[in-house]
Amino acid sequence: MEELEMQVELVEKWIEEGEISILQDFLNEQNISDVEELIDELPEHAALFIETLNINRAVHVFGILDFPTQERIFKKLSAPKVRELINEMPPDDRTSFFSELKGDVVKHLIIMLSPEERKEALSLLGYLEDSVGRLMTPDYITVKPHWSIARILEHIRRYGNASETIDVLYVIDQQGHLVDDIRIRDILISDPETKVEDLIDNRLIALHADDPQEEAVNVFRMNNRVALPVVDEQGIMLGIVTIDDILWVANEEYSEDMQRIGGTEALDEPYLDVSIFNLVKKRGGWLIVLFLGQLLTFNVLTFYEDRLTTILVLLMPLIMSSGGNSGSQASTLIIQAMAMGEVTLRDWWRVMRREILSGLFLGLILGTMGFLRISVDQAFTGGYGDVWVLYGLAIGFSLVGVVMWGSIVGAMLPFLLRKFGADPASSSAPFVSTLVDVTGLIIYFTVTSLILGGALL
Repeated sequence: MEELEMQVELVEKWIEEGEISILQDFLNEQNISDVEELIDELPEHAALFIETLNINRAVHVFGILDFPTQERIFKKLSAPKVRELINEMPPDDRTSFFSELKGDVVKHLIIMLSPEERKEALSLLGYLEDSVGRLMTPDYITVKPHWSIARILEHIRRYGNASETIDVLYVIDQQGHLVDDIRIRDILISDPETKVEDLIDNRLIALHADDPQEEAVNVFRMNNRVALPVVDEQGIMLGIVTIDDILWVANEEYSEDMQRIGGTEALDEPYLDVSIFNLVKKRGGWLIVLFLGQLLTFNVLTFYEDRLTTILVLLMPLIMSSGGNSGSQASTLIIQAMAMGEVTLRDWWRVMRREILSGLFLGLILGTMGFLRISVDQAFTGGYGDVWVLYGLAIGFSLVGVVMWGSIVGAMLPFLLRKFGADPASSSAPFVSTLVDVTGLIIYFTVTSLILGGALL
């Protein structure tokens, strides 16, 4: 931390004194992550840093910044730097950046691209926004089955610089169909006269351009790969997706899920960059829905008003919170399992059975604790009178029913949302809690009516 503070002071001094050449040498010697930290510390000079860096390092630094920062910098860059930057950006990074910009701005920038880069950009932007096609880059190395190792190595020397990665080479036939992929390790340890076809093991894993990006994250998670090929419906190779892009997608998906689970719409930019109006807009919708849901609690209480006693009213928060907590737990577990690919729609009945059993056992545990609490209170205060056992049984059985019901509702809501094409994360903890609160009160008053009806109600 002290080193960063010293660097910030030095950079501010060089800028103030106009020592741009010294600043340039310093920035070009830093790791791109160090330059990113300087941009965070000195956002007012971010555009100057990008202008000053050599183009190769400027592209790499720009690529790891979040979009709001990229946009702020872009507006301050000179036209020649903008042209140079967008032409040198990797196609996948450029597509990601263009996807966030407004249409008229993108049109202006595409004109600034070289004819070859323009063709690539338009091709990648033609895929759906959240598809694998938007992530892929056409910069990769292909080889033919009849090539020798010696020819492959010569091919890498000639074209490897233009490839996103040379860790994996892709075997295609004369029509461009993807046959297999070969790791560079296998190339390097093979005899120079060995043919590519002798190294093919037919254990190909490929993505489809129209696949959702979420699926690509799961494929990378389950396979030890730094890059995966992308093909069309005919098996023609279109590009590759690299692990760095997948990590960005996974991080965005995680952030969106956490926000939705918390009962808000996903934020499109960092929290501190969101305007108050948009923040209220993102959060207000869910709060209104939850508020309307809680109004049903009032209706339930009104319906059972003539059967309420002071003791039953005081015990209501205990019942409501237990049901809501069990529902939120179940919902979070199932959403996580779905995100990890551990649970699919076909598993709904297996999940239902597990939640019925686990909810029953959890309810018995809490129900027993509730009964013991009534017993202890009766022993010390005698507040429940001669019917304290009935109160204890009413609370105990209510907790069993409410906790089991909460577990079932929390587990099944993600399945219902997925079935109808919605994001399972939308069955957030507040939503589940509100739903279980209302239905839990009905269970509570029904059980207490049955057990206590003759004695008090």
